Amino acid sequence: MVRGLKARLVGAGYALGWSAVCRLPESWAAGAFRLVADIAWRRQGPRVRVLEGNLRRVLGPGATGAQLRAVSREAMRSYARYWLEVFRLPVMPRERLVSDMVEVGHIEDLFAKVSAGRGVVLPLPHMGNWDQAGVWMIDRGAGTFTTVMERLEPESVYRRFLAFREELGMEVLPASGGARPFGILAQRLRAGRVVALPADRDVTGNGIEVDFFGEKALMTSGSAALAVQTGAALMPTTIWFDGDGWGVHIHEEIPVPAEGDRRHKTALMTQQIARVFEEGIREHPQDWHMLQRVFVADLDPDRLASARAKARARDRPANGSAAGADTEDSLAGGAGGAGGPGGVGGP
Repeated sequence: MVRGLKARLVGAGYALGWSAVCRLPESWAAGAFRLVADIAWRRQGPRVRVLEGNLRRVLGPGATGAQLRAVSREAMRSYARYWLEVFRLPVMPRERLVSDMVEVGHIEDLFAKVSAGRGVVLPLPHMGNWDQAGVWMIDRGAGTFTTVMERLEPESVYRRFLAFREELGMEVLPASGGARPFGILAQRLRAGRVVALPADRDVTGNGIEVDFFGEKALMTSGSAALAVQTGAALMPTTIWFDGDGWGVHIHEEIPVPAEGDRRHKTALMTQQIARVFEEGIREHPQDWHMLQRVFVADLDPDRLASARAKARARDRPANGSAAGADTEDSLAGGAGGAGGPGGVGGP
């Protein structure tokens, strides 16, 4: 009964957010969300402490406690801005979402590949505003793109976010509760479409261990696996807030290694994705909304071992061979939106 009441309250809260926040003057709403962020930061609850543990790796051992706290405060404000924009996005002019985007890197190369009919996989860290970047991607020339979202609780919130993102023009596949999304994503890529997947954390137990800011971390490998299997271009992407607007950096394509089996190639490419993410996060640490543990040293070893065992059991076909399914299923780890549900700090 208590759980059901909590679910109804959570669902009502999101409904109120979409119905009320977009009606408030933008300055009022921004001030309220900033205040909530500052209160959460001062309380230093579990999520804020995890955020600061992650940011400490980014800033390096030379950063003082005061410097770390200053960046974490800006990160909480950035995270609050994401939620503010989610609730206001339906009333924000689409032309503003596109024209106020600072474009860096291989932008024209990306859209040239799409125009030529070659699929493109865009792995992203949990930064900036995923949903605004999605509108930019669609209106800039992609037409649409496909992503994966974790199934949220309560179901009413999942349905609201599903409808919200579909109305923006995205095709959203559920990470669970249906057919495995890997095959559908591969079909989209072979058809010359764009697939975008958050890729800087793993929640399945299937992730690949990578070097990340000088430590070991687990990252989902689905983006690299899709590129290996389909021949799609793998172009890591980082996004951030830029003043009152936004920024996007489409990084150079990561080629598929010439040697090694599929698993080996996927691991090498996932490590290269991690290196690109390091670059983007170092440039904009306040916009990395990672309020969950990604570094192996922070993970509970028993829970990690249990998750890996369950993943192996789930992915093992009847003949007893995993056949690479762990790599394919790991795309669900964290997919769902930079900073939003199914992403960092979501419900």
